[in-house]
Amino acid sequence: MRLENKVAMITGAGSGIGKATALLFAKEGGKLVLTGRTGEKLEEVCNEINENNGKAIFKSGDVSRREDMDSVVNTAMNEFGRIDILINNAGINKDALITKMTKEQWNGVINVDLTGAFNCIQAVVDIMIEQQSGVIINASSVSGIYGNIGQVNYASAKAGLIGLTRTLAKELGKKGVRVNAVAPGFTITPMTSNVPEKILTMMKEKTPLRKLAEPIDIAYAYLYLASDEARYVNGAVLSVDGGLTI
Repeated sequence: MRLENKVAMITGAGSGIGKATALLFAKEGGKLVLTGRTGEKLEEVCNEINENNGKAIFKSGDVSRREDMDSVVNTAMNEFGRIDILINNAGINKDALITKMTKEQWNGVINVDLTGAFNCIQAVVDIMIEQQSGVIINASSVSGIYGNIGQVNYASAKAGLIGLTRTLAKELGKKGVRVNAVAPGFTITPMTSNVPEKILTMMKEKTPLRKLAEPIDIAYAYLYLASDEARYVNGAVLSVDGGLTI
């Protein structure tokens, strides 16, 4: 098993990509610390893992609140004594054209998608440095690489995560900590549930594979980067988009 005896903290783990990642990591032997805003969903994921001979705990929290993430990390350390992997998966979108975007829409997305990752990294980085090992994976997006109409807040946050990833790869590599990002294309998750069907159809038609991603497709990318198979991968942005951006 690729993650045997490794402890992974996953944000946004109650549904979508985060849930798929938690279930996959558990099958690969990982011990899991799950967080998100909805405790009931996190508990359901934990129960599913533990009932199948995995090991998972949860603590609800908001990634945009540093004190919440400090509390999650303290819970993880009390239970497991280490944190080997951080998956900064939590994210939201509040789409609008720039002429109509409110300050609340801008700040809401930046605070969760970008500042949230910063908060989580700061909460765990000293632990990883002391261990002289660790893996941080940030959830960017193809929107952060190429932009997307109506998503100036989301694209800015996801582009910021790429800058964060590459800078920390340089800062932390010598400390034994690898930092990478995954840039999914359109993926069927609760976040896309409000996207009009005609838009989803258009994205399928633009994608060479002629389909949208499933959460497990992104989870497998996280798994590769988290595993020792990617031990020499640092500062990379792995696009998982079915060829959408070529």
